[in-house]
Amino acid sequence: MKTFKTLATALCLAILASCNSSQQNAATTENTNGMKSENQVIETIMARRSIRQYKAEPVKRETMETILKCGINAPSGMNKQSWEVRVIDNPQAVAKFKELLVQGNPQANPNAVEGCFRNAPTLVFVANDPSYDFSAIDCGLLSQNIMLSAWSLGVGSVCLGSPIRFLNNSPLALEMLGFTPGYRPIICIGLGYALESPEAKPRDESKIKYIE
Repeated sequence: MKTFKTLATALCLAILASCNSSQQNAATTENTNGMKSENQVIETIMARRSIRQYKAEPVKRETMETILKCGINAPSGMNKQSWEVRVIDNPQAVAKFKELLVQGNPQANPNAVEGCFRNAPTLVFVANDPSYDFSAIDCGLLSQNIMLSAWSLGVGSVCLGSPIRFLNNSPLALEMLGFTPGYRPIICIGLGYALESPEAKPRDESKIKYIE
């Protein structure tokens, strides 16, 4: 009987310790935006930053698979999933793609063309279907899923417009991406392991209004 009481006491102590540990792990944290939350999704959204300095190594393929699956699980109008995604993460392929962009934009500064990717080692291109009027919004939702899931996995990202401008003048670079005819590249996302920790930029909350 004494042994049973001893075991019961030990079990109760273990449960209490576990509860205390869980409470500590769920303790409210404050991110750099000054917003307190116990919700991991909110923490990720508020902590994400646009990264413009990266380590040379590409994002691991296994990690990219998770990120891209999160991307295509974004909502889309009528579930059309009116996007296509192409990934370049092989260093030789990245170099070839940049070379094609330079060739397609002879009037542009070659350093500007190559530098527009911020040296991100993994490049994701998203194309939309112009025949569907909400396709661009679908692609924006997919891109946000990609950037947020990447951040939650320790991968930085930056959304880039300049590569798309250069790409529109580069038939060979477009051919390399191999989008379905009719689809139009609309967003480029650079991904990689961050070499910087930028501060949050201010947000204008006056743009939010409630209509009574």
